[in-house]
Amino acid sequence: MIKVENLVKKYGSIVASNHLNCHFEKGKVTVILGGSGSGKSTLLRQLTGLEKPDSGAVYFEGRDLTKLSRKELYGLRKKMGMLFQGSALFNYLNIYENIAFPLREHTQIADNVIKTIVTMKLEMVGLRGTEALMPAQLSGGMMKRVGLARAIVMDPKIIFYDEPTSGLDPISTGVIDKLIKDLNQKLNITSVVVSHDIESCFRIADNVIILFYGDIIAEGTAQEIRDSEDPRVIQFINGNPEGPIPFTRTDKNYVDDILFD
Repeated sequence: MIKVENLVKKYGSIVASNHLNCHFEKGKVTVILGGSGSGKSTLLRQLTGLEKPDSGAVYFEGRDLTKLSRKELYGLRKKMGMLFQGSALFNYLNIYENIAFPLREHTQIADNVIKTIVTMKLEMVGLRGTEALMPAQLSGGMMKRVGLARAIVMDPKIIFYDEPTSGLDPISTGVIDKLIKDLNQKLNITSVVVSHDIESCFRIADNVIILFYGDIIAEGTAQEIRDSEDPRVIQFINGNPEGPIPFTRTDKNYVDDILFD
């Protein structure tokens, strides 16, 4: 579905993507793992065309996103769904209108059909009957599920998840993980999940990519990552405070974590 070739992105002397080469298989869940400042969010922005690399290519269905015009890129993005870290719901719209928003903006579908689609998507995330509620009336987990319903309302071919379980309690995290996996299978879509949640990763991932200061240090199936002998991978997945990955990036001459995550 997506192929990345020799991707480079720098911010001054900071290398966020260091000649990255990877691919994201159609119909699979691929999790991008890494600590703060590893370049996960930078890679995600490049995969979605929100940010252009300094060099290299990002192919989506065979088309290089870096070479497309704005109009072509916007057209291609209709095939993409996005669940933002903070859900990014419109506070002034109720749940129904939040989910219907992409349909109203990008299609000429009649209102009665929109109603059917919104109801169906809410049913898929277990929130049917919440249409009249406002975002402020929802829990964090419910907001994530509404954001997911909106992400799938246009029937995308691929969904990007930015820290989907961030800030959630264990039960809500399990619900979101199950939804990601179930929707991936039922809708036969491709999923790309940016995360640093190890337990969540191994519950949902078909494939895993681990970033370390802009480099891919491991790539493979979830089991291959578990079996890795790379000390950086072992330290990260076990959460060991001591190891080759420093607690701070001062020795690496990197800027504050906020730049990338």
